[in-house]
Amino acid sequence: MGPPSSSGFYVSRTVAVLLAGLAAALLLALAVLAALYGQCARDPSSEMQHRGGPGAAPVQPRKQKEQPPTPKPGPARKPAVAATPSDWRPPGPWDQLRLPPWLVPLHYELELWPRLQPDQLSAPALRFTGRVNITVRCIVSTARLLLHSLLLDCDSAEVRGPLSPVTGDATIGRVPVNDVWFALDMEYMVLELGEALQPGSRYKLQLSFSGPVYQDTWEGLFLNLYTDQGERRALLASHMEPTFARYVFPCFDEPALKATFSITIIHHSSYVALSNMPRLGQSEKEDVNGSKWTVTTFYTTPLMPTYLVAFAICDCDHVNRTERGQEISIWARKDAIANGYADFALNITGPIFSFLEDLFNISYPLPKTDIIALPTFDKRAMENWGLLMFDESLLLLQPEDQLTEKKTVISSIVSHEIGHQACGSSFSSHLQKWFGNMVTMAWWNDLWLNEGFASYFEFEIINHFNPKFPRNEVFFTNILYGVLKEDHALVFRAVSMKAENFTETGEINEIFDLFTYNKGASMARMLSSFLSESLFISALKSYLKIFSFSNAEQDDLWRHFQMAIDDQGKILLPATVKSIMDSWTHQSGFPVITLNVSTGVMKQEPFYLGKVKNQTLLTHNDTWIVPILWIKNGTTQSLVWLDNSSKVFPEMQVSDSEHDWVILNLNMTGYYRVNYDKLGWKKLNQQLEKDPKAIPVIHRLQLIDDAFSLSKNNYIEIETALDLTKYLAEEDEIIVWHAVLLNLVTRDLISNVNNYDIYPLLKKYLLKRLMSIWNTYSTIIRENVATLQDDYLALMSLEELFRTACWLGLEDCLQLSRELFRNWVTHPENEIPYPIRNVILCYGIALGNEKEWDFLLSIYNNKTKEEERMQLAYAMGCSKDPWILNRYMEYAIATSPFTFNETNIIQVVAESEVGRYIAKDFLVNNWQAVSERYGAQSLVTLIDIIGRTISTDSQIMEMQQFCSNVLEEHQRLSIHAKLQTIKQENLEKKKRNARITAWLRENT
Repeated sequence: MGPPSSSGFYVSRTVAVLLAGLAAALLLALAVLAALYGQCARDPSSEMQHRGGPGAAPVQPRKQKEQPPTPKPGPARKPAVAATPSDWRPPGPWDQLRLPPWLVPLHYELELWPRLQPDQLSAPALRFTGRVNITVRCIVSTARLLLHSLLLDCDSAEVRGPLSPVTGDATIGRVPVNDVWFALDMEYMVLELGEALQPGSRYKLQLSFSGPVYQDTWEGLFLNLYTDQGERRALLASHMEPTFARYVFPCFDEPALKATFSITIIHHSSYVALSNMPRLGQSEKEDVNGSKWTVTTFYTTPLMPTYLVAFAICDCDHVNRTERGQEISIWARKDAIANGYADFALNITGPIFSFLEDLFNISYPLPKTDIIALPTFDKRAMENWGLLMFDESLLLLQPEDQLTEKKTVISSIVSHEIGHQACGSSFSSHLQKWFGNMVTMAWWNDLWLNEGFASYFEFEIINHFNPKFPRNEVFFTNILYGVLKEDHALVFRAVSMKAENFTETGEINEIFDLFTYNKGASMARMLSSFLSESLFISALKSYLKIFSFSNAEQDDLWRHFQMAIDDQGKILLPATVKSIMDSWTHQSGFPVITLNVSTGVMKQEPFYLGKVKNQTLLTHNDTWIVPILWIKNGTTQSLVWLDNSSKVFPEMQVSDSEHDWVILNLNMTGYYRVNYDKLGWKKLNQQLEKDPKAIPVIHRLQLIDDAFSLSKNNYIEIETALDLTKYLAEEDEIIVWHAVLLNLVTRDLISNVNNYDIYPLLKKYLLKRLMSIWNTYSTIIRENVATLQDDYLALMSLEELFRTACWLGLEDCLQLSRELFRNWVTHPENEIPYPIRNVILCYGIALGNEKEWDFLLSIYNNKTKEEERMQLAYAMGCSKDPWILNRYMEYAIATSPFTFNETNIIQVVAESEVGRYIAKDFLVNNWQAVSERYGAQSLVTLIDIIGRTISTDSQIMEMQQFCSNVLEEHQRLSIHAKLQTIKQENLEKKKRNARITAWLRENT
């Protein structure tokens, strides 16, 4: 990379005198230091003009001469930064994650020049140069400046000022910069000044820099290579959230440090440059080689944090429309635009904006919105203000997507990202325009406010435009189901964490997880349910209005909800909104609410994985303030609160009448599981067998999922959960069947050939009840599958239904699989229906022979999309022929002619009941080749898969003997502990399966 920057380190005079006596050592040290820490050049950076709003006059084109370019590095070299060795640097503010409160940024003038050219796409290491002028206000007198910078080379650094309070940006003087060095641990650039800045004065930091464009990661400024119109092309895009702006330009990279930005992009004339704001003007620039470049400037942004700064340089086409005076454009590959793939997203974006503007009574503050579909973007989507970015698979709708959940997925993610646009950083993307961009969290510990609220409003928006959308059932399946499986009392992860608990930058990235999005959305939904929707929206309007273009904390939001409560008298709460919500957001896990319907006594306890009777070591002293919405005999009852560990509710007692039953947690809006005493479960079971439709679909889902989860973790007997399945012959809702099959026909059960006792009994029991729902959907598949295109619940549930029916040996399922597979092989234009494609491919191979397998391999080799290749790779692992599976694995570890790069083929084969034993032997005999192909760490995953049948010490010893020959000592110890855990889990599953088998014998 470029020349190394200078480094600062500290040596007292006393120490210097002592060191002077060590002449030889001193000379050596000086030689080393001279090599490592060069002086940072201080060439003056040119001024960049501040740009006003859309009404300002455009910039006149003018030619400029480029400064000499920074030397280009080799692809493997580290950036040349001066990092003071921690052994030599005294403790200081550079050891802290948070910036010291010395300076406040006011405005950035940012110029970036990536050297992307359409005829040089194979360049090994693409770089960019840049300049930034940051206007700051000094809060605390300091002669040392800290700002964020990582993997950037500093070419010059100046501090101008103080700036004149009368003439604006005119400088009164210049502050000497004695040294520039980098503290890599906390990702700081440190400027050592010759004199202190004065509180209350404004200064301008002028920095020139250069850095790498990334190709294998989607952080900072990154490159996408793709094919469009038959040609190889490239685009550049940025991703700054949460802490990647510092990869692109030196900045104050914290969400509370908002500023305005005037952005200039220098790019090849064949490309289009996009940024947060509309284009202001263009000019031409000539580099030292005489090549001409286009200089695109953009209007100045409103106040916003660095993580929302965005730009793209592309050769894309676009479609656009105007909604309430705002221009909305969707950019994508030219092929995609020409074929109309962006039309669906374009047609929903404007109405979503309008709905949110009307809902919150806040207009979107920017004059335009660009949305770009990136060929590959592993962040899925990002709510950059005015320039939203999506992976194209989540934005473009192709004709073959009609029978997928794609429409709902696109609607959901577009809604989420638009929601962020008006709120800066408090909530999600169209939603994040409102939640997140206009109102931004003060620090990342409150990220859940951004993402959780945006995730919740996705469902409200979709429901607004499609009132028949089953939002409760979809929220359960897409949001609640996953997070309730992962959350429990001993998880060290609350939704909202203390800011001081963050000590490393990496910890910020880790909170973009299931708890932030799914649990956060569940918190917002629960809050809305006990406040009422109108009060909920009213409080949010107030919050968004007060904190627009500023930052807020969780408690600020709670205050606005409390104000809304205090202004009315209808809804009464047992405590303040803050007290209620803090009990949920500041502690991990969730409660199990148990109701004794004989006495009306309700209690709460923390949910543990594998609860034991005497939990002397498991302490969880806090309780939750729990809203209990409930129904009795099908009628909704008044809200009650469980604000202690137990409480008596006489109105919840049931009589001996067979029509008397109670269900807690109306619509599953509360974030908890519900248990009942034996009578309570018995009453619900009787109602299901007598008239299941009297219990709403969402509660049939809830009863199944709660009961199986509670039985698995020792809160109730497995027989109680199984009793709830007796009525299933009358169940015609496929989403309920989906929940039953996920809980009852588990992966372990399917792949373990040792379950020979349970299989025939389960087959007889389920097929007797499955036929009605099977006949309904198999007929649709055969006659008119297109009727399912708007049935979201069916599209997401069909695969599990077909997989189970075929696994149970239902002849009609096997025959349909043969028909659809052979029809596709003979006439490839007859696509297998997408919802059941995985199942049909798998059983087409399982029921076929070498001919079918080789056909699929040929299709695989001609596919380019990763998703399609993975689908085919997994299907080829379904063969029942050992020699085919062995050959498959041989192909995988060979260097040619096949490249199975999408997944570990040994793991694919090991997933099946036949392949597990073959993969085990193959692994033992070919470990060296497998290790070279997939890495030694792959053994850990393979042990998980192969170990599903381990239940004896001799089996463990056999695996240990193998591992001892191929792993290091520390790895052997880890594997040994893992094998013991697997053994114990398998013994527990064996006991559970024995009880299931006994129950099936009695009820089949």
